[in-house]
Amino acid sequence: MNNPTETIAAWQDEFTTIRRDIHAHPELGLEEHRTADLVASKLTEMGIEVHRGIGVTGVVGVIRNGNGQGRIGLRADMDALAMTEANSFAHASAIPGKMHACGHDGHTTMLLAAAKYLQETKRFDGTVHLIFQPGEEGAGGALAMLEDGLFERFPCDAVFGLHNRPGMPLGQYGIRPGPMMAGVAFFDIQVTGKGGHGARPETTHDPVVMGAAIVQALQSVVARNVPAAERAVLSVTRFDAGNAYNVIPNEVRLGGTVRAFSNQVMKLVEDRMRAISAGVASGLGGTATLDFRVITTPLVNDAAETLALGDAAASLVGEGHVKREFPAVMGGEDFAYMLEKCPGAYIVTGNGDSAEVHNPAFDFNDAAIPYGAGVLAAVVEAKLKRVE
Repeated sequence: MNNPTETIAAWQDEFTTIRRDIHAHPELGLEEHRTADLVASKLTEMGIEVHRGIGVTGVVGVIRNGNGQGRIGLRADMDALAMTEANSFAHASAIPGKMHACGHDGHTTMLLAAAKYLQETKRFDGTVHLIFQPGEEGAGGALAMLEDGLFERFPCDAVFGLHNRPGMPLGQYGIRPGPMMAGVAFFDIQVTGKGGHGARPETTHDPVVMGAAIVQALQSVVARNVPAAERAVLSVTRFDAGNAYNVIPNEVRLGGTVRAFSNQVMKLVEDRMRAISAGVASGLGGTATLDFRVITTPLVNDAAETLALGDAAASLVGEGHVKREFPAVMGGEDFAYMLEKCPGAYIVTGNGDSAEVHNPAFDFNDAAIPYGAGVLAAVVEAKLKRVE
């Protein structure tokens, strides 16, 4: 039986070089011009049809074979993070304040490796759309591609994505049907009172006290408003107030994040936050306004496509190395917007014993390339089965 990982593993040096080049030249969301150039160049060298500028810097490659009418999308993200790398190896970031700390350099390389395999072997009947997405880290890249007509121009019957998983052994996979990653929102709360001298608080309406009371009251939202069978997280992570020891400021600003596994729960949390903030501030003589921004919707795997992607993984490494009820995580992923428009699934693959993602010491494990590329290729071959 054909195993794509074995073929792709023979190209390890080639794709390690590509991955490390991308790692050394990180670009933030919707600014991935060099990365897009590299991707388009590699696809062109492979003889693959290339489309540029979809969602600002997005790239789509198209591979057709046979007469099959089936259409599969494979998606990888390309952007880096605005943080300083702590590593000192030769391929460390050459751009101060920017770093591939989430492994998108690896994901892009995995899709390029899958593209080479599919183009050279052609063990499928139909069309494959290779979707290289910009701006996953909060820049709205998935929505930008969709607004540019991604699925109208490149229709897909199913779409698949993946992510590396630090701490999971190489050659292992995790997937689950239904909600797999949380929806994400960021928020700011502007609290306005009446400032004055710190020695005469009776002449003020102290927004610091209002802010502290709001932080405390918001802890009741998940505990007392979200149904016990649901899950959500509300974290206040910023409290910006005055800058003098003896001055009560006129206003303070709170900020933070909310995570939930359904849009209904996210809206419930938003509504309660708005009412609580305004009510607490009003009771203490001030006002509070909430700016609540949904960054991504919950990522929900289609049951049938989850089975197909899990089966593809099992065909490579055996059933014992595929966790089919992988725990859902509170991290977000804007591939969720593509899954709202097209059935599909998202899988994680082991990155071995590496630092966690979004850590300045993180580095993608190049030995994972054949496993990520292999499962993408395998699901194409399974769903676009060629009749011999």
